[in-house]
Amino acid sequence: MANSSTFYLILTLLLSCNVHVKGCYTSIISFGDSLADTGNLKLLSNKSTGQAPHFCFPPYGDTYFHNPTGRCSDGRLIIDFLAESLGLMLIPPSQGHNFTFNETGFRPGVNYAVAGATALDSSFHEARGVHIKTNASLGVLLGWFKKSLGLVCSTVSECKQLIGSSLFLVGEIGGNDYNHALESGKSLTEVETYVPFVINAIISVVNELIELGAQTLVIPGNLPIGCSATYLTILYGSSKVQYDNSTGCITQLNKFSEHHNELLQTELNQIREVHPKLDIIYADYYNAAMQVFLSPNTYGFTYGALKACCGGGGPFNYNASIACADPLSATCAQPEVYFNWDGLHLTEAAYKLIFKSLFEGSYTTPKFKSLCHTLKLKAVGRLLSST
Repeated sequence: MANSSTFYLILTLLLSCNVHVKGCYTSIISFGDSLADTGNLKLLSNKSTGQAPHFCFPPYGDTYFHNPTGRCSDGRLIIDFLAESLGLMLIPPSQGHNFTFNETGFRPGVNYAVAGATALDSSFHEARGVHIKTNASLGVLLGWFKKSLGLVCSTVSECKQLIGSSLFLVGEIGGNDYNHALESGKSLTEVETYVPFVINAIISVVNELIELGAQTLVIPGNLPIGCSATYLTILYGSSKVQYDNSTGCITQLNKFSEHHNELLQTELNQIREVHPKLDIIYADYYNAAMQVFLSPNTYGFTYGALKACCGGGGPFNYNASIACADPLSATCAQPEVYFNWDGLHLTEAAYKLIFKSLFEGSYTTPKFKSLCHTLKLKAVGRLLSST
């Protein structure tokens, strides 16, 4: 057994390291929509119709990749910054089949997120008269993951061991369930009835991943949709809309997002009670973004947080008929000082700030940094027991 001076030396060396270090997680497994899609919809579109969506053309990707990758931004997403911070390569889309399975797990991970994905199956929406363009519900994405397991492990115990060393991102998801319905003309009151169903779909997948062996899961809430240039444009000039004087965002829509997030957190608390040894982390996308909407200049977004960098004009540079990448659209010269990218999605600069607020700051419950500290403490215990 090591003496006390050896113990404190080891402890100091480990805990003085940067919080995000290689070895905390062997891989990232991601489920979600366009906020996390690193190319799946692009690949799926090429296979099915041969017609690529608008975000597969410049100026998408211009800031970092210098070409479109299928990401709905000018550059990297939150998942990209997270992978870099953990010493992993950028997480490839599952439909590309260019990821690697080996005895050490999924390296660097697999991204099952698809732009346009919903939490609920398309049948739920079709029964309510809402057409879903992307048939990739959270259940479908989970099915893809389960199918992938057959490529890497042959027994339940082996799969659990490999899954247990991965960091799971379950979302953001659910935003499209609401967006599609609202854009189809459904009232906010009617769409509010969707929320329990959406939350149940998310929680069901979280529980199933836990059964499969997941030890660490990050479940994001929804962004403040009342600050989206899309809704600000659609509802522009309406006498029925109430605005928050401090942000310029639509009050009713943000309260809706808060309702979704409150229900999600309640359910996550119940899972923590059942599985106290697991790390069930709520990622507060709403308030991580809201800090910018309250004071954009403080964070370097000198053109504000509401107007899109790339779009078809109008008060918020958003036009449903002229998408970003359309020949008639215009793109700002400095995306790094814009928070909003194309009306619905954010810039790389915005995603980087949200990443830092979540995974290096205080906008997760529990704080994400404590997890790697726990792993380091466990490493200390293993090292001491062997000396």
